Amino acid sequence: MEIKDNFKEKRLFSNRTIVAAIMVFLMLIILIAQMFNLQILQYEKYRTRSVNNRLKIEPQPPRRGLIYDRDGVILADNTPSFQLTLIPEEVKNINDTTLRLRNIIEISDEEMERFEKLMKNLWRNNLHRFDHIPIKFQLTDNEVARFAINRHLFPGVYVKAHIARRYPLKEVASHIIGYVGRINEIELKTLDYFDYAGSTHVGKTGIEKYYEDVLHGTVGEIKVEKNVSGRYIRTIEETPPKPGNDIYLTINSTLQMEVEKAFGKYSGAVVAIEPSSGEILAMVSQPGYDLNLFVNGISSEKYKELQQDKMQPLFNRLTRGQYPPGSTTKPLVGLAGLYYGVIKPDDEVFCPGHYMLPNVSHKYRCWKKWGHGKVDLNHGIAQSCDVYFYDLSYKLGIDRMSTFLGRFGIGQKTGIDLPGEKTGILPSREWKKRVKNEPWFHGETLISGIGQGFTLTTPLQLAQATALIANRGKYVKPHLLKYHEDPATKNKVMPDLDTEGKDIEDVSNQDWNTIIQAMHDVVHGKRGTARKIGKDAPFTFAGKTGTAQVFGVKQDEEAKKTEELAFELRDHALFIAFAPIDKPKIAVAVIVEHGGGGSSVAAPVARIVLDQYLLGESNGTIE
Repeated sequence: MEIKDNFKEKRLFSNRTIVAAIMVFLMLIILIAQMFNLQILQYEKYRTRSVNNRLKIEPQPPRRGLIYDRDGVILADNTPSFQLTLIPEEVKNINDTTLRLRNIIEISDEEMERFEKLMKNLWRNNLHRFDHIPIKFQLTDNEVARFAINRHLFPGVYVKAHIARRYPLKEVASHIIGYVGRINEIELKTLDYFDYAGSTHVGKTGIEKYYEDVLHGTVGEIKVEKNVSGRYIRTIEETPPKPGNDIYLTINSTLQMEVEKAFGKYSGAVVAIEPSSGEILAMVSQPGYDLNLFVNGISSEKYKELQQDKMQPLFNRLTRGQYPPGSTTKPLVGLAGLYYGVIKPDDEVFCPGHYMLPNVSHKYRCWKKWGHGKVDLNHGIAQSCDVYFYDLSYKLGIDRMSTFLGRFGIGQKTGIDLPGEKTGILPSREWKKRVKNEPWFHGETLISGIGQGFTLTTPLQLAQATALIANRGKYVKPHLLKYHEDPATKNKVMPDLDTEGKDIEDVSNQDWNTIIQAMHDVVHGKRGTARKIGKDAPFTFAGKTGTAQVFGVKQDEEAKKTEELAFELRDHALFIAFAPIDKPKIAVAVIVEHGGGGSSVAAPVARIVLDQYLLGESNGTIE
């Protein structure tokens, strides 16, 4: 039988007790240290986290500024709408959630693809897991109701009320107004995150893009308290957003619609400008397109349809269309001849129907096959005699001609307040050497003298040049902004128009009179090329027809009549005008693509513009 050693057992128990006490003490020290760390050292950190779990700051996007025409007609406004959003941080299984959502709300494959793309690139898109990520825009009332019934099945999914952009006139002035669209990946990299927090759209084209900073406004925020389930309890603090400024444009929407209607089956462009101020009265690129299609993402099928349309409705002909100006530049070339002393108004040139350079067999044809006979400057412009201007351009030389036309803005951006303006081409020896590394030839000078060859202009440049003639050299800057206004204070901000040093002051009044009289005879003279549209006009005006060749005719080939050509091979028709001739109120440039002749197609469009603006009369469409 084993005898217990009480002393040994007591010592073992004491040792274990001491060890246990030491371990408890050490654990207590660790606990106290951790409490000190949490309560003292990292107090602010965890307090902030706690507050953030309870308090949420929600950005409040501003109301986008409205766009009006000069008379207060709304061109772009905002309308209430609902969108379906998801906060990734609050959703356990996003794939399952979106799959179930599609059972109660119609979400297209394109919408899902866009949402998934955003989710994969949150950081790159300047988004976070606690942001509302849009799934579907413009929910119907029925869809909102269906989701409300099933709201409890979709934690982290919300229906958010927001303001959607709307264009009540649809395709009217579409290339001027432009449209807003959803912010894409590239734009997210350049836009300030805080300026666009809560915003989903940005100006993409036209005025909407050019004046984005004016229209956008300033983001506000709401600090709200929520419970552990994320449900709203109360609003703690609110900083309201500041709406964007409203923009008033210079265009007259009635005139704009009348001009768009005037084109009928044709495509082309019209720019109407007020010579005294530079305000754009109408600016048409025809055909247009419904701006509303792009606001929340156009379907790929519809976009493909617009892209493949032969009439190119998406192409902005006003600032990006570059056309040979044809005979519309003859008044400028004639004025150059007077300015440099190369000709006098009554100097005559004989036109047999063609022109030949010295020691060259090539014949440069006049549009009138049998010729005009003896022609002076007035008749050269009024009857648009090519031979007269072949001879004049040869005497002037390309360098002087190029320099003088450049003073009227040919081959230069006008500075219009629209994005993407092209410069056109004003050829010269230096230009050809730089661009093509080739020498200049005399024949190219002749062709440039009648607005063909390398010369390209935009409709806007032609309108600006016409306004300069109407003003007798007084420069005005073409612009679309009349003013923008703070909707709260009604403070107006006018556009800054720099016109210093651009007047043409060294042309004599007599020379201006000579050119303007010749342009008067184009529409009011017995043999003027546009005499048909001036016959019954209740006002006196000046004009010039033009025809821009789409393809060349060989030297030994007979030119075909317009009606014998395929439509896409017909010449472009051009016309410039201003009225009334003594105190001009409007200057117009018209380009009708494949219209054939300037006098038969483009001039009637110009007359419609003049009648509508000066008389308030509507004269229908061209045939």
